[in-house]
Amino acid sequence: MVKSYKGAQIEKDTTVEAQPVSVSDYMSTKLITFHPDQCMMEVVDELLKHRISGAPVVNDQKELCGVISEGDCLKEVVKGKYHNHPIMDGKVSEHMAKNVITIRPGTNIFEAANMFLEKKIRRFPVLDETGKLVGQISQKDIMRAVKNIKSENWH
Repeated sequence: MVKSYKGAQIEKDTTVEAQPVSVSDYMSTKLITFHPDQCMMEVVDELLKHRISGAPVVNDQKELCGVISEGDCLKEVVKGKYHNHPIMDGKVSEHMAKNVITIRPGTNIFEAANMFLEKKIRRFPVLDETGKLVGQISQKDIMRAVKNIKSENWH
């Protein structure tokens, strides 16, 4: 009678290495920012020049004060037309959104994606534990993250 002998078997490592999926891995860190005292015309120029739709507003200590967007600029244009004032003569601090929803660098990408869906916001400023602006995450950054993650490694 012949018995089949396979010999010593080497056990394959079946652990799957989790891929990084936190906001800090995909956020933008080289940001265009504005100061509360800048004039609105400078904002329009920079938004157009850099082809962006909005940006964080920070003070001299790099603390987040708000966010300014194309929509905020358009409101100033319409107000100026309606009141027959020179357009874009205001300061950023007068037009920026001040109650800004922020996110932490360690937040999971999928949690961030859910926040985008719930809040219907295009970007979240990313603040460290001291409240300093360290980056910004956009919906496009989330899509880039998802594309880079292998489906069997989502954690």
